[in-house]
Amino acid sequence: MSFSVLHVYRTYFPDPPGGLQEAIRQIALATGAQGITNTIFTLSPQPDPAILLRPEARVVRSRSWFAPASCDIGGIASFKAFAHLAREVDALHYLFPWPFSDVLHTVTRPDTPAVLTYISDVVRQRWLGAAYAPMMWHTLLQMRVIVANSPAYARTSPILSHPDIREKIRIIPLGIEESSYPKDGDDAVFKRIGVNIGEPYFLFIGVLRYYKGIHFLVRAAKALGAKVVIAGSGPEGPSLQTLAAETGADNVVFAGQVTDAEKVALLKRCWALVLPSHLRSEAYGMVLVEAAMFGRPLISCEIGTGTSYVNAHEETGFVVEPESPEALVSAMNTLLLDETLSARMGTAARNRYEKLFSGPALGQAYAGLFREIAD
Repeated sequence: MSFSVLHVYRTYFPDPPGGLQEAIRQIALATGAQGITNTIFTLSPQPDPAILLRPEARVVRSRSWFAPASCDIGGIASFKAFAHLAREVDALHYLFPWPFSDVLHTVTRPDTPAVLTYISDVVRQRWLGAAYAPMMWHTLLQMRVIVANSPAYARTSPILSHPDIREKIRIIPLGIEESSYPKDGDDAVFKRIGVNIGEPYFLFIGVLRYYKGIHFLVRAAKALGAKVVIAGSGPEGPSLQTLAAETGADNVVFAGQVTDAEKVALLKRCWALVLPSHLRSEAYGMVLVEAAMFGRPLISCEIGTGTSYVNAHEETGFVVEPESPEALVSAMNTLLLDETLSARMGTAARNRYEKLFSGPALGQAYAGLFREIAD
């Protein structure tokens, strides 16, 4: 029996990629393997064509007219498109936070059963959070189920732990369908960035944002006996390069934006993946799942979110105190000097991926939930 789901979020591929777009793609791929037909409704500054047919889903796009505080806002056409799509499907799936989706839901008042995946508290835009709070609570209370991605985030979030909300909570970790990644990496990236194949290096990969804590990693690098490759681009890029020059951290390699195949090559050969995020804006850390999939040890910081669920301390890697270059370099040097420990933690990371974060685990959990709320 066919079953269809509409996923709703502010942006999606092929617009500039990010962790949440990838999370949605993975949910669609994984549930598709469980017999779910997926559609994604999103906004785009250039929604031409309006409909894209991708392997994971049909993507329907309306125009994003402006995006204050990264909150894309659409026009009348977006309400019409959303209302039409909501009537076509068996279940709605909202990705939180996107305040405009609350407006869409409130104005169109769809009868379709709805579930919401709660990615992150509103952390930095406190003025927006205060103005948004009444509508946010209205939306959350209307959801049949609210998905949290880790027990830690459900426990520490002031929203998810609220008495009116916590009874709705279901834990489903974000995951990755392994077949969606290139099987072979592009080793040409090593020549491009000046790293020899076989040379030990630690890897950060992601958007260079304020909450990623990359400046602590750069400060740690000078005391490390190996290179640190920073792959990605973003607003913090220029200041990070300046910091590396000022501190004499000439072992830091800025790889810039990398292709999917280059990313696979870097993940496969890194000594360990380092995610030094120091603020709760890092709600999960999909790159940790990526590295675990390739059997690499992990280093992250304890910030009370899903990062410490993906990376189990002293099992799959090390969880260290945030904002501490000393803690980062200690963990990196421990792995660098003990190849047996590094290999054991990498194997444990792969095993944890297969059990909790693989495509089948993700697909079965979400497909079961979608069908449950529609009964």
